[in-house]
Amino acid sequence: MIKICLLLFSLSLFARENPFFPIDSELDIPLSGQQLKKAPMLKRATLTLPSTAREIQSVTVTYKNLDGSVAKKSIELQNSVDWHLPIFISQNYDLSCNEAQTQPKKSKKNVQFTKFASLGFITFYTNAKMMKIQTKDKLLRSFLLVKPHRIVCDFQRETDLRSYVKKAKAANVFKKIVVGTHKGYYRVVITLDGTYRYTIKKTAEGYLIVLH
Repeated sequence: MIKICLLLFSLSLFARENPFFPIDSELDIPLSGQQLKKAPMLKRATLTLPSTAREIQSVTVTYKNLDGSVAKKSIELQNSVDWHLPIFISQNYDLSCNEAQTQPKKSKKNVQFTKFASLGFITFYTNAKMMKIQTKDKLLRSFLLVKPHRIVCDFQRETDLRSYVKKAKAANVFKKIVVGTHKGYYRVVITLDGTYRYTIKKTAEGYLIVLH
């Protein structure tokens, strides 16, 4: 009778895991039906910022763990951004981008401006976020209007010019220029493609507007 009991006890030990060894808790994560459905692999996602954005402070990623719990991880950046360009989220490693960062920077060339509009007494040139104004007329004042954002410049001159309108032919942060005459001066209204601050300074050829 004693022999039969010992045999049954030994068989029960082999019928399950050895109780004298610790069980690794990581192997006991329960699997749900949702965990069995694998999400598609991340290729690239994009995020577009509003025109008021100027700096990116941080990026936070919300992710799901193996056990189904949700967590977050953030990275501090403190970088300037151009809201015209989307922000990419990707796991694709582009070697060319890494190589480009290690290449020595080339010397800056002279900034090339493209003619936007021209009248007999004033000409406008643009390059990225800069507008060069060639004129001998004195700038009386400038200010900013919103909805949409427009820079208004008043120049001193007596003229009977009719209203003049010129729209950008290609993608340009300066979308449109409207010129109208008033008593003793003419007004230039420059429509922008988003929200900006601006500075304007006197140059040898006229004035230079820089958007920020």
